[in-house]
Amino acid sequence: MNRLKKAAIITRLARKMRDKDSWCGETHLQKGLYLAQELLDVPTAFEFILYKHGPFSFGFREELGKLRADGLLDLEPQPRPFGPRFLTTKRSKEIEARFPRTIDNVDEKLNFIAGKLGGKGVSDLEKLATALFVTKNYPDCSSITMRAEKLHELKPHVSISDAQTALEQISEFQTLAQDLMN
Repeated sequence: MNRLKKAAIITRLARKMRDKDSWCGETHLQKGLYLAQELLDVPTAFEFILYKHGPFSFGFREELGKLRADGLLDLEPQPRPFGPRFLTTKRSKEIEARFPRTIDNVDEKLNFIAGKLGGKGVSDLEKLATALFVTKNYPDCSSITMRAEKLHELKPHVSISDAQTALEQISEFQTLAQDLMN
């Protein structure tokens, strides 16, 4: 997929997340795009690794900087201790309009992600995204209990109970995502 089509998808995700009351900081976009790629096959092809606060893509971070430089995203400063929020621009709407088929192919999927993640804070996003990461990358952990223990092992600050709750939510998201894709 070419860079402008990816830009259209990313800015559309940011717009939809803000519409659903997301803070729409970098963490929100990182976790939102990770779930979009891994749950719904949104074709942005960023590589994610497990990092400090869950799945993270350095390539996506770089792309966010490029989108700001290109005038497709802007940052809205916030009072301390909060970080900035991403804003879409008039130019990003123009890019989205240039790729109507791309947007049509992902719009419902991005609505799904924005709806599920919109009002969640960074801690909940970390748990959910890491739950999906564990589910996809540790197939030996066949039960939810084993996956919860693995998530806790990888992220000791996440209790086994919270890990189990996040894994149950991700399981539900997976079922809903399958219905959406069919």
